[in-house]
Amino acid sequence: MDLSPALLAVETFLSNPSRDARRIFHGRGRCYPGLEWLTVDALHPMLLITVFKSVDEELLGAFCLQLAEKLGDEFSQLVVQRRDQAGAPFNWLKGEGAGFPEFAYRGKQAFALNFQQQNHGYFLDMEPGRQWLETVSHNARVLNLFAYTCAFSVVAIEAGAQQVVNVDLSRRSLTQGRESHRRNDHDLSKVQFLGVDILKSWGKLKKLGPYDVVIVDPPSFQKGSFVATKDYAKVVRRLPELLAPDAHVLACLNAPELDTQFLKDKFDELAPSLKFVRRLTASEDFPDVDVKQQLKLLLYKN
Repeated sequence: MDLSPALLAVETFLSNPSRDARRIFHGRGRCYPGLEWLTVDALHPMLLITVFKSVDEELLGAFCLQLAEKLGDEFSQLVVQRRDQAGAPFNWLKGEGAGFPEFAYRGKQAFALNFQQQNHGYFLDMEPGRQWLETVSHNARVLNLFAYTCAFSVVAIEAGAQQVVNVDLSRRSLTQGRESHRRNDHDLSKVQFLGVDILKSWGKLKKLGPYDVVIVDPPSFQKGSFVATKDYAKVVRRLPELLAPDAHVLACLNAPELDTQFLKDKFDELAPSLKFVRRLTASEDFPDVDVKQQLKLLLYKN
């Protein structure tokens, strides 16, 4: 197994490090044969190695040792998360005394992290969506469905949004989002956090609208909560009644087994008044041998 592509990617990053959170090496896209199990992220001042399946422990240990030797002053922590093990534990290799970083950074923006769960709460592959949101948020009323930790909300308020309504079933995640807004010194009177089941709350959401921008970013499969193959249609069907004239919709789907056409068919059938604009180009930090399996970010206009 040749780990040199990952080592080179880390070396290149560390030669000109940035505080901005980003994916340094993405083996999951199958562009590096044999390394589909590996990713490396920069979460200043930590490098996070994530292992997605059982591999030769001696080989993994040698790789981690090489990375630890390359760390400098700016990135002084090295952690491995074992997604292949029960509970997805984090194992410290260097810098444990400093503790986990509290925030991920994007320019001047900061996003609260939580390492007490499998996902720390800031999705690096969603950067194209955040960049797009910055272009349409000024003076806009934004509805952030399946808001999770409210990263889109932070970006929208920073870009001048008039109001953002964040909706998610997980109140813990919304609390994490509220902390992000506080860290960025945002006026919380412009932000609402609704810990409700979206599929049962259309009346309330409609009363708070209409909205100039709606973001739909559900989990692809969350047992007892949302299953994209049967529940995405329920969301698409209700979108038109929430929208202001000329409103924008960003429909997201992170399910490799479902292609772009899956989403387009739902909109064509259930919300024909919304016109497809384009699919956002995936982040260069997340290469994939098959674009159909990458994160889907589809833009629609009312």
